[in-house]
Parts: sequence; structure tokens; C-alpha cells
Amino acid sequence: MAFSRHVAILALVAGCLLPSGVQALWPIPTTLETGVTALKISPSEFYFDVQIEGAPSDLLDAVAQSQYYLENDKLGRLVVGRGANDTTALASAMTISNLTLSLTSGATVESISSEAVKPLGTRSEEYALTIPADGSAATLTANSTLGLYRGLTTFNQLFYYYGGVTYTLLAPIAITDTPAYPFRGLTLDTSRNYYPVNDLLRTLDAMSWVKINTFHWHITDSQSFPLEVAQYPEITINGAYSPDEVYTASDVQYIVQYAAARGIDVLMEIDTPGHTAIIGATYPEYVACFDAAPWADYANEPPAGQLRFALPEVMNFTASLLSDIANTLPSYYFSTGGDELNTNCYTDDYLTQQQLNSTGTTLNDALDTFTQTTHGALIAQGKTPVVWEEMVLDWNITLSNETIVMIWISSADAAAVVEKGFRIIQAPSNYFYLDCGAGEWLGDDPTGNSWCDPFKTWSESYTFDPLANLTEAQYELVLGGEQLLWSEQSGPQNVDPIVWPRAASSAEIFWSAKQPSGAALNVTEALPRLHDVRYRMVQRGINAIPLQPQWCALRPDACDLYA
Repeated sequence: MAFSRHVAILALVAGCLLPSGVQALWPIPTTLETGVTALKISPSEFYFDVQIEGAPSDLLDAVAQSQYYLENDKLGRLVVGRGANDTTALASAMTISNLTLSLTSGATVESISSEAVKPLGTRSEEYALTIPADGSAATLTANSTLGLYRGLTTFNQLFYYYGGVTYTLLAPIAITDTPAYPFRGLTLDTSRNYYPVNDLLRTLDAMSWVKINTFHWHITDSQSFPLEVAQYPEITINGAYSPDEVYTASDVQYIVQYAAARGIDVLMEIDTPGHTAIIGATYPEYVACFDAAPWADYANEPPAGQLRFALPEVMNFTASLLSDIANTLPSYYFSTGGDELNTNCYTDDYLTQQQLNSTGTTLNDALDTFTQTTHGALIAQGKTPVVWEEMVLDWNITLSNETIVMIWISSADAAAVVEKGFRIIQAPSNYFYLDCGAGEWLGDDPTGNSWCDPFKTWSESYTFDPLANLTEAQYELVLGGEQLLWSEQSGPQNVDPIVWPRAASSAEIFWSAKQPSGAALNVTEALPRLHDVRYRMVQRGINAIPLQPQWCALRPDACDLYA
């Protein structure tokens, strides 16, 4: 990045140059210099000087959003007294008047929204931020409007509030920042339970604050099909829980646009050929073992039902359905799922066996043809298919070399997938599943537990190593990772505390990868900063769960196990 000023790395050693209390940035920047000078900001008089000819409207909206947060966050520092002891330093502090935003020389001016949905590896999210201690203008420079947006989120995290004064104690500040991985995601399942649009928008806001750049939308499953598809309206009419629990075409476009303006790409998933029982409510001839009992013989959870993928008419229907949906989305990526196929369903299905016997093919052969047909339709639209790991590890099928594979069953499976040359997204259930540990949700099982017990704390997730068991030559195949919420026991009533602030842990793993000093990330250093993220989220209307008693949050390290 062609920044005019080089910013050196300053190690973040406990107590070194930092005032008493929390250093707030999350994810932690690539390089960081801070001082010990107090600097005030007057939100009503402060202004953003956008020195970009033809600045796109979503950048101006982002600036207005940043101004709003300056005026309304009003977050007290997480120290005893919440900033009362800062008044002496503030009495003589200079006041910063403006932040100048500019693009580097030769940069092309594009909207944040268009930058956010470019192919992975081509998005420019890096930025440089400087805040002098003498009250002169702060500067934010980037190669793209997307980079400026990331820098604005960092700028807002630097300021606290006490007694009517908005301020920082860290001036001068110099930051350069760039993500370690191009993909940083959050999965939300909106099929098991429906989430109103406003809940999704609020979640997107929170994602943007910690620089998550992909909303992996698992929008349909066996339980419901809430997505409106113009060419197949009956699927939604028969598949949604109610007419009020539908994502209309205009809803989807609004969500996609809202996300893009916040630097977030929407990766939609229509899981096939498993997890499709609900399609049988409209096309019973397309679904094997539809609502069969006992369900556990034919599915991982109720209801049973999987597409009869061996039938040519089902292949053609699925390819048409997926391509019709994908065609409405700007993302270069589309997930077709492919997990948890139950072979008993097909062994006991007359129409599947009749097709296999008449053509002399195996179930694996049929799945290969089905996958090539459905993926071929997506590739023809310029989409890159994304699949779950079973499509590589459990089946012998042909996938495009560009296919992206999501690791979910276990972190130990990553090595086997990259060994086959595929790019991966790390989403292992043993670290990143947010629904684990909530107890059994199936009826008539009072002593049962969730299949992926125990509860995955933020700190356990934070210890994940994306490159474990890989060779250095394979590192480039790791695109990033995500945390995931499957919604058997979640909905709009509890989405905030289930997701936040835990999902911020993977956001830092895949943005920062290490501390500015080069040291490994560690939970002791991170906890005070994550407290800060959580308290700021609450100030902004997110019902994020507390990580500890507030007594602990105000006294970093005092509640550590061996303190």
C-alpha cells in the first residue's frame, strides 16, 4: 500500500505507554503506535473532510454513521470510576477538529458496495490512520472506499466519554492495518426459526463493527423454505412457516444492499441434495423418504426428506432453482451445501433404485452427475461454488478446482481437504459453533445434550489456529473462517446474546492473526479489549451478553484464574 508515511510497529506490552484501563481496538491493527496525551473531540463541531472527487453516496453515508457514533456512543472507559480520574488530563487537552479522508494517488473511486462484493483476494481493505496530539487534523488514507470504511470503524473505537467530554488518552496515534485473511464470516440459519429483516440488519451492523466481511446466509433447510423465488412461488407458499415469515425478493435485495454498504458480501446457501424435505410439500415426486418415520433412520434431524438427485428431472429442477436464485445476487460465491446425506433414504427409495438400476449407475455416480449439473449452471453465471467438507471427503465426485470447501465436522479435517488442493474456509464445530452447549432440543430426551457439547466460549474459539497441521505451502489455501449459529434453539429473541460478543473472536483471528508486536494472540491480552467491544455494542443497541461481572470488566486481569 502506497501510504506517504511509514508507521513502525510498537509492541503492546502490558503497561507500556498505555494509560490505566482498556486499549479498545478490535480487531487489533497490524501496526500501532500510541502516546499518552489526552485529546478531546467535540462531536457537534467535529467534521469529516472527504477529499475525494465524486465520493460515492455510501461513503458519505458511512461518514454520517461515524459522526452519529461519535455523538451517541458515550461509552465510559472500563476502569473504576468509568473515567472520573481522567478529568485532570482533559482540562488542558487540545481539541481535534476534523478527520481528512483521502484515497492514495491513482486509486479508482468506486462505491463501498461494489468493492465489498469483488472476488476474494482482490478487495482492498487496508488503511492508514493518524491522529496527532496537537489538535491538528487526523488523516485516514486507503486504496479504496472499502478501506476507508474499515478505518472509520477503527476511528470510532478510539474515543470514550465522561462528563460531557468525548476523548482519547492515547494521542498521538498511528495505525496501518490490513486483514490477514480475505474471508471473515458469520453464518446464520434462518430456516429452523425465522428472523425478521430488522434482526438481520442489526446483525449486519454489529458484524461491520468488527470487520466481518461475509454474511453466510443459510436461508433454507428441511424445516422451512422462507425464500421467495419468482420462478417457483409454490415452494415458498407451501414451505414458509407463514406468509409473514418470508424473505421477499425486495427483502433480499435490501439486505444484500445494506450489507454491501457496510463492507459485507452475502454468501447465500441453498443446501442440496440433503436438507430439502420441505420441497416435498410442493414437489413430493422430487423428494425421497419424505417425512418418513422413524426420522432418525433417514435424517440427522426431523423431518426426513432428501432430493431424488438421481432423477434427471430433479437434477434439472435443482439447477434451475439454484441458478434462478444466484442470478439475483451480486456475490461471486454461492453455496450448494452437500452435507449430511443419508444413504438409507436412497437405499429404501423405489424411484431412486429404479433409476440407478435402469442406467447401471451407482449412487456416487448419480451424485457426481447431479453436482456437475448444478454447479455447471452456477459456474455459467460466473459463480464459484461453495460446499461442505463431505463433498470432498465422503464422496468421489468431480468438483471444479475453484470450488471452496467449508470445514465443519472437525478442525482435524482441514488437512485432508487441502491435501486435495481445495481452498478452505475454517468453520469447525469444535471451535466455532455458537449453538453448542444449549442442551438437547429433541423431545422425549430429558437427559440429552447437544451433539456438539460443550458450550464454545469466546476464549476457546480464540485459541483456534487456522494453519494447524498444514504445511507452509498449503497456508495460501486457507481463505479465512467464520463462526456459525444453527437455529434449532435460536431466533430473534436471543440472537444478540448468543452471537455477541463471541463472534468477534473469529473476526480478530482472521483479521489480525497476531498482535502488532508479532506475538501470538492470547486470551489474557484480548479479554479487556473484548469487554470494550461488548460494552460499545450495548451502547449501540446490541443485547450482547456480559463476559464477566462488571467488577471484573473494570479491573483487567483481576479475575484471571490465577490472579
